Amino acid sequence: MTVPTYPVETTTPPPASTAARAQLLHGGSVEQYRRTIADGVDRVARRVATVDRPGTGITPAELAPLVDRVDLDRPLGDAGAALDELENVYLRDAVWFHHPRYLAHLNCPVAIPALLGEAVLTAVNSSLDTWDQSAGATLIERRLIDWTAERIGLGSRADGIFTSGGSQSNLQALLLAREEACADAIGPAARAELLPRLRVLTSAAGHFSVQKSAKLLGLAPDAVIAVPTDARRRIRPAAVREEIARCRQAGLVVMAVVGTAGTTDFGSIDPLTDLAGICAAAGVWLHVDAAYGCGLLVSPTRRHLLDGIERADSVTVDFHKSFFQPVSSSALLVRDRRTLRHVTYHADYLNPARMVEQRIPNQVDKSLQTTRRFDALKLWLTLRVMGPDALGGLFDEVVDRATAAWQLVSEDPRFEVVTRSELSTVVFRYLPTGPGGELADAANLHAREALAASGLAVVAGTRVDGRHFLKFTLLNPATTVDDVGYVLDLIATHAGQYVHDHVDADLTCPVG
Repeated sequence: MTVPTYPVETTTPPPASTAARAQLLHGGSVEQYRRTIADGVDRVARRVATVDRPGTGITPAELAPLVDRVDLDRPLGDAGAALDELENVYLRDAVWFHHPRYLAHLNCPVAIPALLGEAVLTAVNSSLDTWDQSAGATLIERRLIDWTAERIGLGSRADGIFTSGGSQSNLQALLLAREEACADAIGPAARAELLPRLRVLTSAAGHFSVQKSAKLLGLAPDAVIAVPTDARRRIRPAAVREEIARCRQAGLVVMAVVGTAGTTDFGSIDPLTDLAGICAAAGVWLHVDAAYGCGLLVSPTRRHLLDGIERADSVTVDFHKSFFQPVSSSALLVRDRRTLRHVTYHADYLNPARMVEQRIPNQVDKSLQTTRRFDALKLWLTLRVMGPDALGGLFDEVVDRATAAWQLVSEDPRFEVVTRSELSTVVFRYLPTGPGGELADAANLHAREALAASGLAVVAGTRVDGRHFLKFTLLNPATTVDDVGYVLDLIATHAGQYVHDHVDADLTCPVG
């Protein structure tokens, strides 16, 4: 057999092309790769080592002109120069979640093994849609899905997929629930008649992504029904049972009940065992949003708080919240792998149906995404270096610290505190006395803004029963009770000054 030969390109590429090729990672550029990455890591390390506050308090109006002046059509030609520029437009004013007085949102300090994973996965650049783009990466992700399902207790038929975050996981879970509810609606006409009647029940304290998902899924504007909560801000099972009965009497179909294991504001965990019993009796899909509370899966002392989660049809977990992983590292788990068929499509150029018969594992068969990062590697390396008990111990520390913080706030006469969290949030507000009492909402809003502007601390804000409150979210084991006390004093100073200034202004303002 004669093997055909082809002419070999011998033309020397032009200098501009040569320079551009040198910026691509390949066998001939590894030394430049090492130097460039090391320089970037060194600059971040110096920042992390020297920051004395979680932020600088810079405003969008101050920073935007610096970014807008960057001419993206005129490259600097040197990574060092680009990093110098990056110092001014990003690193100098970054918000640092590792600082112990960052107490705002569900952002955690990150584990070093996970950062190692991030460096590896971005350089290799595997894509987790098909086996021929990922090889071992697919098996690692699948093993982590199995491990997580085992921790939840979903059983041998469980499966799942890594996602971009809790919102995407909730969207996919409700998509599966919708398709299961529509399984008996044969034909477009029957489906069109059913969709407007579908309803989702969720806690009044649940995550906004449930409402957003319902809209994206083409459900009715009033499809999501917010079920009342008890004094601990947990969904009331009796109210869920009553709502299912009411919907059926009205000719509506409850396609899913969403329980929450760690609400964003209150860290409350719904009575999962009760919800599971109600959903099983009614034949309704139970989804548990454990984006926040999934850290309890590895807790040495608090795993029982998730009792009942093993009976869910689907579960959202966010490793980048309570497993100390960089964004993003999340997953959706399902109790019955067959339900993932609702997101399966076969393309001849990517994952033809014959690959299923050949037992070739293509993760795109389970995912809303096609191209997808190997985010599972970060958790894999963290578990292999630290182990689940160490991660659970760190999560226990922040929950313990939140308990101490709640006690500190509840005993301080300057503040009013809401229910005690089962996880690591504290919702509270400064409460003026005397003639300034009606200024509470404005004073708390001012205190949060003034605190952020100072850069000394960052706290979150929310509304409870129509009033403005502040919120601590503790996810950093380095945060101490002294840090909490320091921030409380800052809040009281800013809020108190606001009340003082406005009460004085009212008293000195001429009448008429």
